[in-house]
Amino acid sequence: MQPGRRRLLTWAVVAVAVMVLGCVPFVWQLFATSDHRYEVEDVPERPVAVVLGAGVRPDGLPSHLLAQRLELAVELYEAGRIEAVLVSGDNGVEHYSETDTMRDYLVDAGVPADRIAGDHAGFATWDSCVRAAEVFGVEEAVVLTQDFHVPRAVRLCRAAGIDAVGVGDHSFDERGFATVYGWVREVPAAVAALGTVLLRPDPTFLGDYETGVDEALARATEESAAS
Repeated sequence: MQPGRRRLLTWAVVAVAVMVLGCVPFVWQLFATSDHRYEVEDVPERPVAVVLGAGVRPDGLPSHLLAQRLELAVELYEAGRIEAVLVSGDNGVEHYSETDTMRDYLVDAGVPADRIAGDHAGFATWDSCVRAAEVFGVEEAVVLTQDFHVPRAVRLCRAAGIDAVGVGDHSFDERGFATVYGWVREVPAAVAALGTVLLRPDPTFLGDYETGVDEALARATEESAAS
């Protein structure tokens, strides 16, 4: 075999091996979370829904994918499957607030403002999960995102100490390209998530304990007792 073809074959074998090894964490993640992923109608009750940020449009409205996550929270609240919502997003740039946008959307959709807590330092999925557990005291939650993101989000939240289940938005019909891209992106993201689960790094910003979720749940208990 000519040297050039030998090198080409070697690189091809290496590329295939990398692809296969890269898929292993992704497949493992799917199986590891299979018992913790549900549809809206059959998800077990949890005191809190954690809605993960997914971008804000230039006009200040949530992106389509984020709006769909928020709609899931509205459905669960109206069905009585959750008592409070923790919206967790990126607010690291001036005049850009995923958290405030999410809160406003939920209030406009009928979720009482006093049932919503905001995490302004949810810069990544792991950050949102760790802060939900350690900063907001969340022990049980349903995580709301897109289908392609649910396995990783649930796995990371459970690694952070939350009894987490997940519900995903079926985004393919309306955002086919974004959904396919999301699934492809989850393959390398699963590799990074495995490292995160093993190393348990600190979030970008932890900070002091915040009582937003506690207050929202206390309000829910008061209203339940009064009814």
